[in-house]
Amino acid sequence: MPEVTLNEVPRKLRELVDKASAAMERGNTDYAVEMLLNVLDTEPRLFEARKLLRTAQVARFVAGGGGAGRHLMATLTGLGGMISASALLKAKPLKALQIAERLMNKDPLNRPFVKLVAQAAIAAELPQTAMHALEIAREAYPNDVELLFQLGTLYKDNGITDKARETFEALYRLRPNDPRIIKALKDAQAMDSMHRGRWVEVGAKGDYRKVLRDQEEALRLEQAAKAVKTASDIENLIADQLQKIEREPANVNYRRALADLYARAERYDEALKALEEADRISGGGDPQIDRAISQIRVRQYDAAIQQAHAAGDPARAAALESEKKEYLFTNAQERVKRYPNDLQFKYDLGVLLFERGMFTEAIQQFQQSQRNPQRRIRSLYYLARCFEEKGQLDIAAEQLEKAASELSVLDNTKKDILYELGIVYERMGRADKAVELFKEIYAVDIAYRDVAQRIERYYKAQSSSPGGATGPA
Repeated sequence: MPEVTLNEVPRKLRELVDKASAAMERGNTDYAVEMLLNVLDTEPRLFEARKLLRTAQVARFVAGGGGAGRHLMATLTGLGGMISASALLKAKPLKALQIAERLMNKDPLNRPFVKLVAQAAIAAELPQTAMHALEIAREAYPNDVELLFQLGTLYKDNGITDKARETFEALYRLRPNDPRIIKALKDAQAMDSMHRGRWVEVGAKGDYRKVLRDQEEALRLEQAAKAVKTASDIENLIADQLQKIEREPANVNYRRALADLYARAERYDEALKALEEADRISGGGDPQIDRAISQIRVRQYDAAIQQAHAAGDPARAAALESEKKEYLFTNAQERVKRYPNDLQFKYDLGVLLFERGMFTEAIQQFQQSQRNPQRRIRSLYYLARCFEEKGQLDIAAEQLEKAASELSVLDNTKKDILYELGIVYERMGRADKAVELFKEIYAVDIAYRDVAQRIERYYKAQSSSPGGATGPA
């Protein structure tokens, strides 16, 4: 029973998801959570609703303070539900998932709850749901060995070989002497090598290690998977790929791999031809091929620009740079039209619109792309920047406050958000709130942008104020 998309469910459910998304934009996460839980009670396979629900749950939990104490209290109060869900895993996995989801409502970053959701989703044959729950938990618990092992195994079982290998490599760094992890890592590396070589159909019939006939073949696959460094390596791999295509001319993946090798050899016209042929064979409509074509055209432009500079022709370089920007913008518009449900493409177009000063048009794209969990925070950031440029400072502040509340770690993204929020507060005449945000960044990263100068100016102003104050009031 695989997951379904919004296009595959009744219109009423789609409307409820849209209303929940709108409620989140207004900061009404309680309403959004309840609405999404009701949607999932009706259609538990709707993965997009579950992703949105998890985003709302995490935002609400973080806004409430989070912390180890809340994790412990949630675990204690949720013991009954965990026992009930565990008992239903085999016979009624969807019911178990429903109970587990209610537990996540208490604490979406609670490790026992997350693992229970993953178990129930696997039993219900909803792998994306299981992986998504574990991926979010991984951000909070990057050193949880069992959680990582469960996630890596899920990736491997579902053919996501690059992520499986990366996850087991992370595990190996945590426990380099664990035999179970060593074996899992070797299997994941072999599987990923074969996937890159497009031997999946062979490996599915038996032990992947049997496919690696000898050490020489294993080494060749490993070299192909790595970044190729010499021209000789590239030419050998191109010849090898051409032989594969000759044997299986309808294999799109071989042509995509060939295009990548041509691009590494800076044979861009041949790379584009290989991808266009792959697109023709696949019947068109493959966003990955579309994205690859765009990336190679950009590399082609970059190479030409570099050559123009080397030849001492800055006018030619400037003309090519302008042409590249125009291509990127036109291509982004076309991709949004071709793939209206791909939120990543909407985000990409939004950024380009923002850079062109087309703020109203950019807002339309970011309001949709924020439903992509991987692009939600950056979408909110750009939304705020757009509203700020339009002089709508109160709305800009709301977007930034919302984004900040959903991030528990003061990483570079949160620094950007807090800094921009500080700028907005300054423009709103709320200097006291602005300086508190700058101080928060200053305390962990004194070199970030101009926060050091801002803080120093603040304390100088305080020390020179009447009464000889030496710090904030």
